[in-house]
This record gives sequence, C-alpha cells and structure tokens, in this order.
Amino acid sequence: MHELDITGEVCPMTFVRTKLRLETMSEGEILRIRLRDGEPLVNVPRALADHGHEVLAVEPLDQSTWQVLVKKR
Repeated sequence: MHELDITGEVCPMTFVRTKLRLETMSEGEILRIRLRDGEPLVNVPRALADHGHEVLAVEPLDQSTWQVLVKKR
C-alpha cells in the first residue's frame, strides 16, 4: 500500500499531489491519503472518482484529519 500525507497542503495542490502520486503507481494498487477536514476532504475524493479511480473508504483519524483509501484504475 502506498501512502501520501497532504495535511500540509491547500487546494488545488491537494489533488495535484495526489494525482502525481497515482501516476507512479500501477493499476489496482491502493493509496492511503491523509488529509485535513474541509475543502480537501470534499474535493479530493470527488476528483478521484471523477478521474475514474475507486474510492474505497473515507474515515476520520481524529477531529480534523481524515484518511481516504483509493484504488488506482
């Protein structure tokens, strides 16, 4: 499983960094993304689905940090 922490990024860099990481992965591999609540939590999973990737889970880690699991398609 690949991991990416974008808790220090702001939109649109949250998705840009995610997209760049996915480009280095093979189809079917899973990426675990740590991100902040708010705009990144709304935009990143939506953009991943729009680009054809499978969002497997969106789970809270604490009050302001979330984890998104995505399978590259």
